[in-house]
Amino acid sequence: MSRHSHPAFHIENPHALPADEVLRAIESRSEGLSGDEAAKRLEAVGPNRLPAPPRDGLLKRFFKHFNDLLIYILIAAAAVTALLQHWIDTGVILAVVLINAIIGFLQEGKAEQALEGIRKMLSLHAHARRDGEWAELEAEALVPGDIVRLRSGDRVPADLRLIEAVNLRVEESALTGESVPADKNTEPAAMEAGVGDRHGAAYSGTMVAAGRGVGVVIATGAATELGRINKMIAEVETLATPLTRQMNRFGKILSVVIVGMAGLLFVAGRLLHEFSTNELFLAAIGFAVAAIPEGLPAILTITLALGVQRMARRNVITRKLNAVETLGSVTVICSDKTGTLTRNEMTVRHVVTRTGSYDVSGEGYQPEGAITLDGREAALDRHPDLRALVEVMAVCNDSDIGEEDGRWKVTGEPTEGALRALARKAGFAGDDYERVAVVPFESENKFMATLNRVPGGGARILLKGAPDGLLDRCGRQLATEDSTEDLDRAFWERHIEELSDRGMRVLGAAARDVDTGTGDLSLEDLGGEMVFLGVVGIVDPPRPEAIEAIKICHTAGIRVKMITGDHAGTAKAVGREMGIGDGEHAVTGPELEAASDEDLRRLVRENDIFARTSPEHKLRLVQALQANGEVVAMTGDGVNDAPALKRADVGVAMGIKGTEATKEAAEIVLADDNFTSIERAVEEGRTIYDNLRKAILFIMPTNGAESLVILTAVLFGLVLPLTPVQILWVNMVTAVTLALALAFEPAEPGVMTRPPRKPGASILGGVFLWRIGFVSALIGGATIAVFLIERRLGGPLEQVRTMAVNTLVFGQMFYLFNSRFFRESSVRPGLLFTNRAAWLAVGALLVLQLGFVYAPFMQLWFGSAALEWRHWLVPLGIGAAVFLLVEAEKAVIRRFEDRAA
Repeated sequence: MSRHSHPAFHIENPHALPADEVLRAIESRSEGLSGDEAAKRLEAVGPNRLPAPPRDGLLKRFFKHFNDLLIYILIAAAAVTALLQHWIDTGVILAVVLINAIIGFLQEGKAEQALEGIRKMLSLHAHARRDGEWAELEAEALVPGDIVRLRSGDRVPADLRLIEAVNLRVEESALTGESVPADKNTEPAAMEAGVGDRHGAAYSGTMVAAGRGVGVVIATGAATELGRINKMIAEVETLATPLTRQMNRFGKILSVVIVGMAGLLFVAGRLLHEFSTNELFLAAIGFAVAAIPEGLPAILTITLALGVQRMARRNVITRKLNAVETLGSVTVICSDKTGTLTRNEMTVRHVVTRTGSYDVSGEGYQPEGAITLDGREAALDRHPDLRALVEVMAVCNDSDIGEEDGRWKVTGEPTEGALRALARKAGFAGDDYERVAVVPFESENKFMATLNRVPGGGARILLKGAPDGLLDRCGRQLATEDSTEDLDRAFWERHIEELSDRGMRVLGAAARDVDTGTGDLSLEDLGGEMVFLGVVGIVDPPRPEAIEAIKICHTAGIRVKMITGDHAGTAKAVGREMGIGDGEHAVTGPELEAASDEDLRRLVRENDIFARTSPEHKLRLVQALQANGEVVAMTGDGVNDAPALKRADVGVAMGIKGTEATKEAAEIVLADDNFTSIERAVEEGRTIYDNLRKAILFIMPTNGAESLVILTAVLFGLVLPLTPVQILWVNMVTAVTLALALAFEPAEPGVMTRPPRKPGASILGGVFLWRIGFVSALIGGATIAVFLIERRLGGPLEQVRTMAVNTLVFGQMFYLFNSRFFRESSVRPGLLFTNRAAWLAVGALLVLQLGFVYAPFMQLWFGSAALEWRHWLVPLGIGAAVFLLVEAEKAVIRRFEDRAA
């Protein structure tokens, strides 16, 4: 049992118990603990901090890159060459293995630091009562039973059951996803209430937005809600990416084939031609080295790294290379609502008075937009009903908005910030109203009132808050500029219900003129004589660009699901605006709680909107989607999103509003917090996957041709046309120069109009396998022919082998231009120069090949020899023939596919 869950201090469902009962159960009192008792408890439960995660050491992280079947075969080949004392072969093979491991080690980038990010959220200090006196303590020293004081601006230092609360409001969006701070009081909540509905508790890591309170510590460290999420992140198993799964499967099949074929080669050589054991080992090693695409891991890594750079230019920061490619295969994007699909900036959308229903344009706190009535702009001097309501909303207000670093932000309550923006749009300043007295907002009353001196003389009580409470305090309503009439409660309730059904938060406004000499304000002054002025509907508006991005995702065959901690009504309203789901159905937290795993798999198939979700729900939803065979991208910005982000195939965090914990749990961070960037990232991911397939389609015929050469030589009892180190040379230079050029290919047309590739689909389809076999036979056959003809003409072995190497290299060089397009013709002048990297790669390869042929040290290492200029013409002609033959094969396949369609 962990020290943090010490049984003496664990209370079941403290949020559902009265505060005095919790105090008794935890053996504490309102005067706080004594120093001695606190020390004993600290010894029993441990410090109030989250446990550090275990981490692999540097060496373990490095050596795991050798844990690959193909690498094992290469290491075995190096061991055999060492036993045969072919030291140069051994050195070259081991160098290739080491280079691959180093590239893999460097590609990992930053290690997982999600837990560290959560630890940073914990409060550093706390005001606690010890020995009857208030004292400032290190938050780590808090123990269950401590009495803690909260003030506006404080970070809550541990999980608390509130025993006092005065106008207390806590910003819990990091835990619940709700845009608006939660009202807190001391009353028990329902047993089954989720974190967002436990109004009598405050949770570690959340922020006090307003008011003050006192609470008793009910959990510290790992036992807190934050600690529970922390533990979930640590326990979440990350799945292998689709590319990793495909490459692992490909590697295993290839390994079995290579080892089997090398064994058969050994036996055939002994039975058919009585080769010596030495010769057979070298031939088998030559075959193994030929068949293994040594350059492929490096090309995969470099292609992904180049993709990362391109994505960074599109505001998408990638923390793990494989995530880039995985994005291209996603079938479902699960998005948080607040801050991702919406702006997380409250905005007034509608104003309703007795004489008109006004629309308000503009987004967020930026005071740009217009107030219109029936499509025409409504000026305050022509609409006194609107002016009276705006006056209340602007003057009876303790918050302000201002521009900071090019963005408009609120200082204070988000809802009041929206009302300030409304006043600015209406052209109402309200600076010349002198405040005389105030009744502050309290969660019991849900309203705020001020007494103000009005410009031009007189005094007025201004009242704003929850409309139900305001209607109870009003007997009349504003009809025209100077007249009032009896309150029509049914009229207002109808409009309030209509706005609420559209997912809006509704606030009412009322006012009453009083004597100029009035100097104070009490609840009695807010009796039934107030005049009701109207209501406003406030939303957290959808991002307009996200609506378009969701349409593109649907076209690309990707389902978008909204998973939020907010209320079902709000979620459905946002869904309607954004084109997610049918806008009528939302699955809620309690329904998810009651669902079995099988039910959940059905629910995620049939529904796209999920509301009032907890971190566990989000995690289960991702797991259910994955169980249905989906590739899932999950977005989020709060700590509550971190476990689901870690489990998803691609976790996407928000860079501006995201918490550190979320960023560290994610593979991808959006620098601009914009859903549109995810759609762009998916497009980039699909392009990268296409380019990886082109690279594989290009590299594999090299291996096929070399394997064919070795196989033919052994079966027909020939001298090996290529040595193992020459084969490694061809594999590495063609991969590092030519294949790399394919990483720079632009997106294929219609990349976002085709459906996602099937998660279990093979990386190489039937047409691919045919082309690899066809090109392998062309280049391999040409290499054997050149070797045999030149040997018959009496050429020295080193020189003839060098010509064979050149034939392989030139065949691949021309084939590069075939590989740039899967099925389209490459014989189009307009397309020949669209990828400059291809021509640079050809230039680099020619320089390397000249070094291979003429540099003395290369001749020593690789057994090459200098050639006459006429010897270069044969490989050049063979390369051109390969290009034309592959183009003819593509034309035939196109004709067949078009007929089949």
